[in-house]
Amino acid sequence: MKRNRIAEVTAAVLIGSLVLSACNGGGSGVESPAGKATAATTGNASGATADGNAASSGDTGGVILAADLSKLPNVAKQRTDTIIVGLTDPSGAFTPYFHQSGYDGNVSSLLYTPLVTVDDKGLPKAGLAESWDISEDQLTYTFHLRKDLKFSDGSPLTAEDVAFTWTLLHDKAYDGDAQLPTLSIEGGEAYKAGKADTVSGITVVDPLTISAKLQKPNAMALVILGGDVLSKAYYGKDYRFGQLDYIKKLHEKPLGNGPYVLEKFIPGQEVRYVANEHYYAGKPKAPRFIYKTSEGDTWQYLETGEVDYASFSATKENIDKLKRLGFVNILPYTPSTYGYLQLNLEHEPLKDKRVRQALTYGLDRQSIYVDANQGAGEVANVPASPISWAYTEEGINPYPYDPVKANQLLDEAGWAKGPNGIREKDGKKLSIHFLGSKNAQIDTFIAVAKENFDAIGVEFTPEIFADFNALVSKVEGGDYDIASFSTPMLTDPSEGVLQFVDGEIKGYDNPKVKELYDRALSTTDIERRKAVYQELFQLLNDELPVIFTSYKKTVYAYNGRIQHLSVSPFTGLSSSLPNWELK
Repeated sequence: MKRNRIAEVTAAVLIGSLVLSACNGGGSGVESPAGKATAATTGNASGATADGNAASSGDTGGVILAADLSKLPNVAKQRTDTIIVGLTDPSGAFTPYFHQSGYDGNVSSLLYTPLVTVDDKGLPKAGLAESWDISEDQLTYTFHLRKDLKFSDGSPLTAEDVAFTWTLLHDKAYDGDAQLPTLSIEGGEAYKAGKADTVSGITVVDPLTISAKLQKPNAMALVILGGDVLSKAYYGKDYRFGQLDYIKKLHEKPLGNGPYVLEKFIPGQEVRYVANEHYYAGKPKAPRFIYKTSEGDTWQYLETGEVDYASFSATKENIDKLKRLGFVNILPYTPSTYGYLQLNLEHEPLKDKRVRQALTYGLDRQSIYVDANQGAGEVANVPASPISWAYTEEGINPYPYDPVKANQLLDEAGWAKGPNGIREKDGKKLSIHFLGSKNAQIDTFIAVAKENFDAIGVEFTPEIFADFNALVSKVEGGDYDIASFSTPMLTDPSEGVLQFVDGEIKGYDNPKVKELYDRALSTTDIERRKAVYQELFQLLNDELPVIFTSYKKTVYAYNGRIQHLSVSPFTGLSSSLPNWELK
């Protein structure tokens, strides 16, 4: 499993991760299994408040302003140069393209700035590259870097660093999640095979200009090529072809070029940053930033002022409670993610599509993900968020809760109920070993799923993990049937289906899915891509290599003193965070 594609399903502390870390191979997010982290998408409502707090979201926009800042806890009032945000504990692999989870991507999103980012509509936007050119045949991409770029140690960032990064990702020993090797850069395969000393399609024109020539068009090429840049002097000092283990020693001492510099990582407690004086856009306004990673009650952390920012399910109860606090601004938000139940398709019962469909019909997803959350969610049936331009419900089976249909499918699949009511086939019970993280939504899931599955003759055994990384390790070991995850934020629809074509979902290999995936990326024409994704979504909706669960509806609550905060549906907090300021 490529762990940087995994995001934990949580209703409380899931914060926006830098999508581009994931979609460019750096790993974001939240998290196929929270970091599973891009071209064009439709826009969303946005608003601006009277105090200069800009807000944008995938939902109806607008911030509900703090009513009474005098209620702000003293511990928060006393912070004059530090902003604190909650985050699930990362693994410590903070080098882009080598993350172990989406939470590592959250950390590195503040340490690195990509060549190309995206705006609030998902459209490409200048990062370290001030401009770019694309040849008429859509095969050659030329990037023009900003002048005087520097890494956080003051060393220059040039086209040579970009070339090193692109080349490193073609090394035969690279086993991370970067999509760049899939772009088919000329000479990439020859380099990987050890038949060439360089990737012939990568050309350093001058210190500020670099180009890459592809063998075939790819709609994601601009943003994938425009990912994070690694220092050749730092990360390439000990580089030897076929030997990348040395990079692990550098994970906790990353050398970046983003708005912040890593000061200290204390596992299970916090990640400390200081502002980067060499950041190209100017030193961030908040001198210090902390990700608080210790476990605890998110409500309590916010109420006592221990954190300045947190997310919650957008229930009326939560919103009313936040309003009563008086000192937080409240921002409604629909992230570009989807939740799903990962299925172990290497286990015999789940290889049968009828069993997968029966489990979906037999699970009351409406009760679990919508009703139990007071409407702060929506049942998902395709691998794309409703805010995506590719989203469709045409030809999509909604799989309503229907135990009669579930029983019928299991009968057809040859699973007969035994004397104790549990279905059996060839002397084996139909048993589901479920893995999940410890949180309120999973508690609800277990209670409902146990009852639902009992009703259709399926034995259900849950196993819960307080530590997300431990859950991922269990999944990687293969000792499970179903595990609950969510994607990181998805900028392009191809990101939502990538796990079905790259071996992430072990035991699933459908040539038609791969054909449609490639076809959708072979053009930049949105209407043509939309038609292909409709066909692809219908296929995945029928085959169910995973059980799609829900789309989140969230509210972010943050200290009313924070100015200039905005949240993008596609890049989360990262794009605005350098401008956050405590007033």
